[in-house]
Amino acid sequence: MLETAMYNFLLGVPRAALIWLALMFLAVLAIAGLVARPSWNLSVGRLRRRDAALRRQRLTVQAQEADRYAEEVAVAAERAEARARRCREDWLAAQNEAEAAWQAYEKLAALTPRMAAAAAMPVPRTPHTPAEYAARERYLHRAATAAYWRGELSVLELGDVLAHRHGWDPRRHPVEQEVVLHRAARAGLRARYQRATEREQAAWRAAEMATLAAGSLRAEATVAAGQVRQLRHQLAGVGWRPVPVPAPPRQSEAPTQLLPVRVA
Repeated sequence: MLETAMYNFLLGVPRAALIWLALMFLAVLAIAGLVARPSWNLSVGRLRRRDAALRRQRLTVQAQEADRYAEEVAVAAERAEARARRCREDWLAAQNEAEAAWQAYEKLAALTPRMAAAAAMPVPRTPHTPAEYAARERYLHRAATAAYWRGELSVLELGDVLAHRHGWDPRRHPVEQEVVLHRAARAGLRARYQRATEREQAAWRAAEMATLAAGSLRAEATVAAGQVRQLRHQLAGVGWRPVPVPAPPRQSEAPTQLLPVRVA
């Protein structure tokens, strides 16, 4: 019995030793894991902080660029709106000028039937003396000067009358002179109205283009300001406080109010 017990004991010692060695190896691994885990956590934390810093830096650069662009577009929109208002004022002035020219032409054209009747009548006979010709010349000068002050003749046309150029003959009878003056004034006012109409049309096109450009820039400025606010919100989400973003450009007038409406 003693020999059997010793034999069994000797056979169990290696097995027990192997079990103890395995248990010690597992304990060593567990201790090593516990020791290495804090350093691994520190590495992961540093990586996360570095990624957050890189993201903040990227968003900050984007926000600065977007802020600068939004400010530039806002200034351009304000200038475009000011130019649109000036163009509208110019168009209104040109429209008033064209309307005044048309009214002057209509007022003079109303006298056309009477002038046509006067031209159809025979010219009164008067003595052809130097005094008569001098009187006719004075009458022509007075009538042309009065037509100039009424706006029916231009400065150049008045100069032609006083200098007796381009067919202005002071020896004609006053009735003939009135007819010729009326025709010249009517033609001049008609041409003046046409020039005023062309200026009014050009001013209207310029005002329309300026208004559309102002509206486009205003919309672009609004979009740019929205992008800056979005980037600022993203920066606030990662723990960053960016520079305050300028508000969108103030709209002093609506685009429909700036856009000129032509009156036929």
